[in-house]
Amino acid sequence: MKLGIYPGSFDPLTNGHIDIIERSRKFIDNLIIGISDNNNKKNLFNLDERIKMINTIMQNRNINNVTVESFNGLLVSFVKKKKANLIIRGLRAVSDFEYEFQMTGMNFKLNSSIETIFLMASDNNQLISSNLVKEVSKLNGDVSKFVPPEVQIELKKKFK
Repeated sequence: MKLGIYPGSFDPLTNGHIDIIERSRKFIDNLIIGISDNNNKKNLFNLDERIKMINTIMQNRNINNVTVESFNGLLVSFVKKKKANLIIRGLRAVSDFEYEFQMTGMNFKLNSSIETIFLMASDNNQLISSNLVKEVSKLNGDVSKFVPPEVQIELKKKFK
């Protein structure tokens, strides 16, 4: 059985993330969405809020064989602990590639048995980022094209 881990902060989950989640399931049997509990980042949503939102979205969209877990520390340690086979990463633009290339290289040096698969964002999701979504929402802009309705509701609550 192939188990993949899709890591990130998911603050908040966007339609781009959902696209990668759905498409990655072609290569794996089960997926863990690994929410990084990185204390160096200032997140809009706390860890529990992000986990709850993503679980709700997965249930509402009938996306099965996906679990949501948090982790802190090294991603390769989390992957090894979960006995996963793959790390799934999404790429939006060339600017993402350099960072992801470095991370993949470091992860490989730390544990050469873990592979990383990159999926390019679909055309309609290439410009979406969680940071831009938060900024647009904060300024009362319409983010309905970029995030699921469940996230829209939570963003409105945050920026009241």
